[in-house]
Amino acid sequence: MNLMETPLNDLELEMAVLGAVLLEGDCIDEIYFLEPRDFSQKRNEIIFGVMRYLRDRNEPIDLQTLAGHFELRGKMALLMKLGGITYLSQMAGAVATTRNIKRHAQIVRSKAHRRRAIEISKDIVEISSGGEFTIQIVPNPDAEKSKVKEFDNDEDFFAAVEDRVYDLRPQKTSKMRSFAESKKEYFDHLKSKAAKLMTGLFQQFDAWAMLWIGWLYIIAGRPGVGKTVKALLLAYGIAKYNKNAGPVLFYSQEMDENEVKDRMVSAVAEVNYNKLINKGGEFGFTVDEWARIEQAYAELEGLPIFVQDSAGVTIDEIRATARQFIKEYGKISAIIVDYLQIMEIPQRKGENRTQAIGRVTRTAKTMARNMKFVMIMLSQLDRAVDEEEPKLRHLKESGSIEQDADVVEFLYWDGTLKDGLRVIRSIFAKGRNVGLNKFRYLFKWWHQKFIELDKDGDDDGGTANPKRGAAKKGRGAKK
Repeated sequence: MNLMETPLNDLELEMAVLGAVLLEGDCIDEIYFLEPRDFSQKRNEIIFGVMRYLRDRNEPIDLQTLAGHFELRGKMALLMKLGGITYLSQMAGAVATTRNIKRHAQIVRSKAHRRRAIEISKDIVEISSGGEFTIQIVPNPDAEKSKVKEFDNDEDFFAAVEDRVYDLRPQKTSKMRSFAESKKEYFDHLKSKAAKLMTGLFQQFDAWAMLWIGWLYIIAGRPGVGKTVKALLLAYGIAKYNKNAGPVLFYSQEMDENEVKDRMVSAVAEVNYNKLINKGGEFGFTVDEWARIEQAYAELEGLPIFVQDSAGVTIDEIRATARQFIKEYGKISAIIVDYLQIMEIPQRKGENRTQAIGRVTRTAKTMARNMKFVMIMLSQLDRAVDEEEPKLRHLKESGSIEQDADVVEFLYWDGTLKDGLRVIRSIFAKGRNVGLNKFRYLFKWWHQKFIELDKDGDDDGGTANPKRGAAKKGRGAKK
């Protein structure tokens, strides 16, 4: 039997489902997955919506309460249009038992999925053709060709299609619940493992907060303070110290894949970074260095870290890739973007640059929460921080960045040196559920890593340089 011959609705089963609920109102809980939109007839959709409304308020579901719902709201005319008491009575007499309600509801839903798939496929044709396409059962060579809608880029087209396909999936229902209703879920939540990830490399931070699943985590700073170094260390730490948490996806927009590997191998192998980028220099690598490089690469090769080195990545591309990885691996642990302001962020009509960036951060936050991973995005800071400690207002083209972010960390050099190396201050200026905090790192740029320093001690030998200038180049001035 082909698709055109397959019935895409079953009014008898729809009547059976509604009749079973009228017969025994409590059985609606067995078909919690069914949505009003799953019914092919509008009147059945409305009636089931009223049934769910009554159930959500712990009111009985029967002929009287259904009719009363319309009467109390002055909508008896609508009830009559739906078929009135006669139609409700027909539903009530359509079944003699509620035993098969779940199976009947599953069939109703499956048919609804197929109806929606057909409607969505029509929408995809509209999207692809700019709304001027007419499906021809018999091809007509004389028909006027349709004008295809122009998108700014292919990613916008893919996003439009994916948004429609995403609508095919069942909608999750939610409602306001009392403490009594949600008691079991709450205690199950307390007994479950906390949805956090260890960095493994920043022990003071892990002891204070760790990385929370669902976070949008912004790392901001001026050039030369180690934003990319911190991001790559987080990628390595998350992948290494959180077994079975899922892949880490790293988007590099300024460096190619081998440059990213140079930095990570330098950190893991503790081989001089300058020597790595110069491929060993005049005298090449020593035997010991080669051994450490190969050992470091073998370790990195065994970790679920994936790198994409394309400039101008879009948030829609990131979302599509995340979905693909979740489909293949079941989950992902983190997505890291280096960095936000150089992403491809098209401005919609009447939208300024700041609003466009805000749209990206809102999407990133929603992705992290819905797909259950940590979204880490690097960001620039205004030049004003060259003269003062950074504040949230210094986030470049901030817009909604500070509002959308769960955590904002500033990396800041105030001119302090220790043994000739920069002491970078890690300032957590925003921390949802964790509060604010400050840490200090010794920037060992030649190994592309940070070493934690004592938080409060002043006896570390560090001395402030009053003429520092945060972006001023000097020893340790690697990105």
